[in-house]
Amino acid sequence: MNILIWLWLGAIVLFGVAEVMTDGMVSIWFVVGSLAALFTCMSGWSLGGISQEGTQVLVFAIVSAAALVLSRPLVRRFMTKPNIPTNLDRVLGMVAKVTEAVDNERASGAVYVDGKTWTARSDDGSVIPAGTQVKVQKIEGVKLLVHISEKVEVRK
Repeated sequence: MNILIWLWLGAIVLFGVAEVMTDGMVSIWFVVGSLAALFTCMSGWSLGGISQEGTQVLVFAIVSAAALVLSRPLVRRFMTKPNIPTNLDRVLGMVAKVTEAVDNERASGAVYVDGKTWTARSDDGSVIPAGTQVKVQKIEGVKLLVHISEKVEVRK
């Protein structure tokens, strides 16, 4: 049996294992190119003026590149996950109403925002009385860090 058949079979296995071991699609195109080169090797086909080995390498390169160019946009579409905001992301920048006075020293405070009551802390350490409208600055764990703003814009 021709040694080149074993070379292309090895390349298929090597690129296939590399594809399985990685998270994204990185070497599947080389598997396709290696398969085409293997069929070229087994058929004995060669381009005029180029050796059979040279033809196999050329077929490998052309088929791999074509597979990459033709399938990459499709693969990108399926591999890209849409950024869906969670409850946490949604409340950032929103206006909340203080339902329990926010006092960092006493570890107390709650705000109502987006239909839910959250534990809250002041981002600058100030005490914020109940009934005040605040803006959600960021989230630490399950607590919202809020800030009193002179001009609070309501974001829906």
